[in-house]
Amino acid sequence: MRRGTWFAVSITIELETHDGQPSARDLPTILQFPSGNTKYMSYRPARKRRRPRMSLSFLPTMLTLGNGACGMASIAMAYNAELNWSTENKLFAAGCLIFAGMLFDAFDGWAARATKQTSEFGAQLDSLCDAITFGVAPAVLVWQYSNVLPLRVIYPIGVLFTLCTILRLARFNVETPSDDAEDHAYFEGLPSPAAAGTIATFAIATPELSAMQTSVADPRAQELAATVLASCQYLLPALAVILAYLMVSRFRYEHFVPKWLGGHWSPFQIGLALFAIMTVVVVKELALPLMFCYYAFESPIRNWMRLPESARASG
Repeated sequence: MRRGTWFAVSITIELETHDGQPSARDLPTILQFPSGNTKYMSYRPARKRRRPRMSLSFLPTMLTLGNGACGMASIAMAYNAELNWSTENKLFAAGCLIFAGMLFDAFDGWAARATKQTSEFGAQLDSLCDAITFGVAPAVLVWQYSNVLPLRVIYPIGVLFTLCTILRLARFNVETPSDDAEDHAYFEGLPSPAAAGTIATFAIATPELSAMQTSVADPRAQELAATVLASCQYLLPALAVILAYLMVSRFRYEHFVPKWLGGHWSPFQIGLALFAIMTVVVVKELALPLMFCYYAFESPIRNWMRLPESARASG
């Protein structure tokens, strides 16, 4: 190449910037070519590179599916004939899996709001998984728990419970269009997780009651445990029918989680907490069934007590 001849040069230099503006050291640099001519380089501000962020958009969906998986596992556990466990232990595990589904159901809504992933798809998926865990699984527990009633009686009871759960979930989706806290301050009708939990608590209490018949030295305690177990064979199917009705009823039930965790406890709530503690201390085997039954029947009894004497007598 001859001296003094121009040649084309294409140079692109990216420099670090501060808020999109070149720093003091980024001033144009003068280039001196052999011909003696002077050219200035112009700089193009470098684009800021965004660091990849971990997305948690999948978390609500995974929690919802975990709820459905717990329901399926509960059904499989209750009907598993190959597992070398006693019937009481199988029912205990099935009941615990329903409670695990309740935990997943409680956290998936919180995760959806925290990650701003609330959608109609999530609401419908949640209802489908709830139908399995809180509709089908408790019905299977009733079928496996009670062996004193004929199948033509016990099977329709389980079907009724499942259908009422589905109706309850469909009504909730239609009548609760948003996820605001005000919409969840009260429920119309017994929530399906509470109804399923009431059934599951009897299955969870069964192994402890069975052990009392042999491990407790007091013969009166042994007789009491045997009487409770025998009574539950008839009580649980009847309770399932009542819970099915309460789910589709219009009785108002408090959403106790925000009320009890809000920090403002009324004297009545403090009394309930003390009652729950005393129940656990005195009759720990029946503490969960009694507390869930209290929640299920407190609202109907309160409404019945508020009725006038004439309405109570006629109704």
